[in-house]
Amino acid sequence: MDEIFTLHWNGPPFILFSPPHLIALTCVVLACLWVLGPGRRLSPTAGRIWRYTLAGILTVNEIAYNVWFWVHGLWSIQYMLPLHLCMLFTWLSVIMLLTRSYRIFEFAYFMGIGGAIQALLTPDIGVYGFPHFRAFQSFISHGGIVLAALSMIALEGYRPTRRSVGRVIIGANLYMAAVGVVNWLLGSNYLFLAHKPYTPSLLDILGPWPFYIIWMEVIGLITIFVLYLPFAITDLRQRSPITASK
Repeated sequence: MDEIFTLHWNGPPFILFSPPHLIALTCVVLACLWVLGPGRRLSPTAGRIWRYTLAGILTVNEIAYNVWFWVHGLWSIQYMLPLHLCMLFTWLSVIMLLTRSYRIFEFAYFMGIGGAIQALLTPDIGVYGFPHFRAFQSFISHGGIVLAALSMIALEGYRPTRRSVGRVIIGANLYMAAVGVVNWLLGSNYLFLAHKPYTPSLLDILGPWPFYIIWMEVIGLITIFVLYLPFAITDLRQRSPITASK
């Protein structure tokens, strides 16, 4: 049991899109499909239990993540403050699930899901493959972020609007600027604004610093518009004279 929490892992290394990675991704996809399918038919009481349970899992998982770093002497303000997008949205998702905050939902849907999907596809977990704690923790955290936002759609009927898109774009850029100041003050690399992560990621194909930051901005905008597309199509169909006549 101690081996799965060890710092010096001698087990199977994490390999992108290996069978364990694909199985983990499949589990996340199936959970999302359940939320958007059968999950919509949960009673208000069952839905509340689901929200609270998911919030509890995310909370325990994130605390365990911080404890693991602390126990191994790796916790530092340069790395472990909840300023990376997914660390931030883990806690924001917990608050959203408990309070049903629509304002948090707007950002969790676009920024949370957008960041979590990249982290699910290219996890920043070094050599820690399954069944190490870090591998399970990463997929629970990032999969939970996606599930939290989708749960608000399925259980509460929330949906983003055109105004949500504008608020998220402005808010994301203000947040990036603020984190850039924090990085300058602390010598940290939150949001990977100072340099790329050391493990393989999407940033590896986006050119050197600082040009990859510009491409991050472009990809972020594309992600926001892609995530809004299903709702935009629904709105257009509802406004269509042909649809209205039916």
